[in-house]
Amino acid sequence: MTKRVGILMGGLSGEREVSLRTGEGVATALEERGHDVVRIVIGPESPSVDELVRQARIDVAFIALHGRGGEDGCVQGLLEWMGIPYTGSSVIASALAMDKLKAKELFRLHNVPTPPYYVATAQDLGATLADLQELHASFGFPVVVKPRGEGSSLGVSRANSLEELDKAIRAALEFDQTVLVERFVRAMEVHVGVLDGRVLGAIEIVPKSGVYDYHAKYTAGATEYISPPRLSSTRIRGVVNLAERAVRALGCSGAVRVDLLVTEGENEYVLEVNTLPGMTPTSLLPQIASAAGIDYGSLCESILDTARLHAAIPHVQRRSSETAARESAPEIVRENRAALRRVG
Repeated sequence: MTKRVGILMGGLSGEREVSLRTGEGVATALEERGHDVVRIVIGPESPSVDELVRQARIDVAFIALHGRGGEDGCVQGLLEWMGIPYTGSSVIASALAMDKLKAKELFRLHNVPTPPYYVATAQDLGATLADLQELHASFGFPVVVKPRGEGSSLGVSRANSLEELDKAIRAALEFDQTVLVERFVRAMEVHVGVLDGRVLGAIEIVPKSGVYDYHAKYTAGATEYISPPRLSSTRIRGVVNLAERAVRALGCSGAVRVDLLVTEGENEYVLEVNTLPGMTPTSLLPQIASAAGIDYGSLCESILDTARLHAAIPHVQRRSSETAARESAPEIVRENRAALRRVG
C-alpha cells in the first residue's frame, strides 16, 4: 500500500525561503520516484500546523523545515502526539542540537572538543563599553558572535575589537535573547554527513569572503566545495570519529550534518550538529552524498526510510492512506500551490 508523504515546508523562521527550496526539491524528487506526495506549506497566513497536517491526511512526514518551530523539537512533538512518523531526530535531540548553549554543554560533558565560549545578554551591554569589557575580560580577539537558537548562520558575525563585539552582540540579539561569544579558531571548516548512524562522507568548504555566512551558504558560486577534504586519510578518520561522537552526545538520528574545525596543529573542534540539513542545490548534505555515489533522489528516499516515532505514546489505529487520500481537502492543496507560486 502506497503511503501518503507530507513534505512540511516553509515555516515562520528567518530560514523560510531556504525551507521552501528544500521542500520543493524533496517533493519533486520523491514524486519522480512514484511516491504519493502532498506539499504542506506552513506560513504566517496559513491555518495552524496541526490543522494543515490533519487535512492533508498523511501517513508519514518528511520535515523540510529549518530554524525555529521546525528544527527545535516543536513540530516533532506535534507529530508524536498525532502518531505520524517523521524524518529527523527526536523531540529532545532536535531541541538540544538547535540550542547552541545546551549542545556545547553536552559536548563538554562527553569530552567532545568545541571552541571556548561565553554567554552574553542585553543586560551585559551598558551605556558604555566598560560593562562589556568586564564580561569579555581577557577572552581575546577575534571572536565569533552567534544567536543561541538560530540556524543558517543568521545573525552570525566576527568581531576583532570591543567596539565590533558590542555591535555584533546587538545584531545577534535581534534574533535571540541570548548570544554566544565564541573564540575564533583559524582552521579548515569541514562538514560530515551522517545518515541513520552511517557516515556518508565529508566536505571542505572555502567561502570566498572568508566567512561562511548566510550569503556564502545559499548563493551559487560564493563558496568552493572540496570533497574529500584536503586532509590525510588518518586525519579524516579522526574528524569522522569526532563527528560520530558529537551525534551520539546529542542523541541525534536520521540525516545529520556535523560542522567541525580542523586546525594545522592537529586539533579538531565541533561547532554544531544540524538535525535537518538543507537539501537545496547548494546544500552540503546532497553534495556529500553525491561524492559518495548517492544521487539526490536516492538520498531523499533514504531519508524518508528513516522516518519513525521516537516517543512511546499509545495511538489509536490510523486510517489507511487510500481512505485519507479520498477524504483530503482540495482547498488545502490549492492554498499550498498558491503559496508556492507567490514565492516563485
